[in-house]
Amino acid sequence: MALSVETGVHQTTLSRWLRDARSLAPMSDDAHRSAPPPPAAARRPEDWTPEQKLRAVTEAAALSERELGEFLRREGLHEAQLGEWRKAALEALGGPAKPGHGTAPSRRVRELERQLRRKDKALAEAAAILVLQKKAQAIWGDGDDDTDPETDR
Repeated sequence: MALSVETGVHQTTLSRWLRDARSLAPMSDDAHRSAPPPPAAARRPEDWTPEQKLRAVTEAAALSERELGEFLRREGLHEAQLGEWRKAALEALGGPAKPGHGTAPSRRVRELERQLRRKDKALAEAAAILVLQKKAQAIWGDGDDDTDPETDR
C-alpha cells in the first residue's frame, strides 16, 4: 500500500504487474545485460530512445503482415507510429524527404499537372465566352429574324 501511495499507481495495477512479472521466465545476468528490456513494458512509445525506435523499425521491416500485427501488439505500438519513425529515420539518413522527388515519374507528374492547370484555364475562358454570347443574343437577338432582307430596303 505504501508503494501505491508513493508512486501514485493504484494497488490493483501494482498487484497485476507483480503477478505478470512472476510468470515470466527467469533471465540470466548475461541475457539481461545484452538485450534491452522491451520498450512497451517500461514506458509509452513517445518516450522511447532513438536506438529503441530504430530497433523497432528494422525489426518490423523484415516481418510479414501477420507477424507485424503481433509485433505491434507486443511492443504496444500503432502502425502509424512505426511509419512516422521509419520516415524520420530515412530523413535523418539523408534520404529524400518526399518519395520520388526529382525522379522521372515525379517530373512527368508535375508536367501533367501543369498541363492540366493550363487546360482548366482555357476551358474556363471558353465557358465564359459562351455565356457572354448567350447574353448578347438575349439582348440584341440573333441574326435570324423573320423579316425578308429585300423588303427591309
